[in-house]
Amino acid sequence: MKIPDERLNLVMLATVALFTAGIAAGAAFMQRPAAATKEPVYLADQTPVRVVGPAFLPNSNPRGR
Repeated sequence: MKIPDERLNLVMLATVALFTAGIAAGAAFMQRPAAATKEPVYLADQTPVRVVGPAFLPNSNPRGR
């Protein structure tokens, strides 16, 4: 059975799409659940960061540069 030339691009696209979807599904099943093993991060536990430079001010008047 030969595929007509009009359908060849569609068949190739479907083949590649199914192949990549299979690889993505396999990779998803192989990953372990990382969210269940990590402890929650609290905002108070984070170290403070020094901000260098002026504060960001949005340009509310674009014509007055």
